[in-house]
Amino acid sequence: MPITTEFEYVKPKDMDEALHVFSLYREKARALAGGTDLIVHLKENLARPEVVVDIKALGELAGLTLKGGTLHIGARVTFTELLESPIIKSKFPLLWEAAGTVASGGVRNRATVAGNICSAVPSADSAPALAVYDAEVLTLGIKGARRIPIAEWFTGPKRTALLPEEIVTAVELKLPAQKHAGCYMKLSRYEGEDLAQGGIAALAFADNTYRVAFCALGPKPARCPKTEAVLNGNKLGEKLLLKAKAALLEEVCPISDIRSSKEYRLHMTQVMLGRALETAVARLFGKGPGYGTDNIC
Repeated sequence: MPITTEFEYVKPKDMDEALHVFSLYREKARALAGGTDLIVHLKENLARPEVVVDIKALGELAGLTLKGGTLHIGARVTFTELLESPIIKSKFPLLWEAAGTVASGGVRNRATVAGNICSAVPSADSAPALAVYDAEVLTLGIKGARRIPIAEWFTGPKRTALLPEEIVTAVELKLPAQKHAGCYMKLSRYEGEDLAQGGIAALAFADNTYRVAFCALGPKPARCPKTEAVLNGNKLGEKLLLKAKAALLEEVCPISDIRSSKEYRLHMTQVMLGRALETAVARLFGKGPGYGTDNIC
């Protein structure tokens, strides 16, 4: 399908030029990094920008580093780069596991982590993992820089806290100080490339505290404070899981669509939570399946 929408194409040589273009065009400008969503939207006339700003050459947006316990993921970093990074696999294995469920190998070669959360679709696979790691989104505009907690980033389906004149420069995560392990459990219709019907990320800590987040089970990805409150301070067991599942059902609000019914999602939400928590706790004690295996429902 050809692109029939007419627009200006700009490839800024530096960040100042990029910010100038966004300040001029605001809502009528779209950033091009991986382009896995934007190109499709242009072909289907779902996006009709006046200017497309190619940010792939901006060096400030590159880089995947861990310094002082803070992981810095530049806005140009792709999911393939995450998967190939020994830092991610060893220090942030839950994020590594979630990255492996994003679309296909070909898409992951181009799709960026920043782009995934900027698209803000409810089924974004990276969002639950970023949420349980308490990530922050770094933005920059002509009026200055901002740090936006991931909990405040998603404002609705395909909507974020990003201002029209801003661009995302990076995503940052703090490495938890205490021993922990996690699991991302994804509900799919078939093996291989598929959008999530639902997703649950869980982190379990040595002091019996937990973090839980979801995607595709509500209008936006989110943490689950009620579920965490039920779990925290307790050793995982059958009775605790039943209470946690009941609490989670109060925090999700799935819909029926082409991929799944609301009723099926509600049922599988409980299944995913149980499997994610049990796997995370098993991994915490050096047991259970390896990351990236047995995490697709």
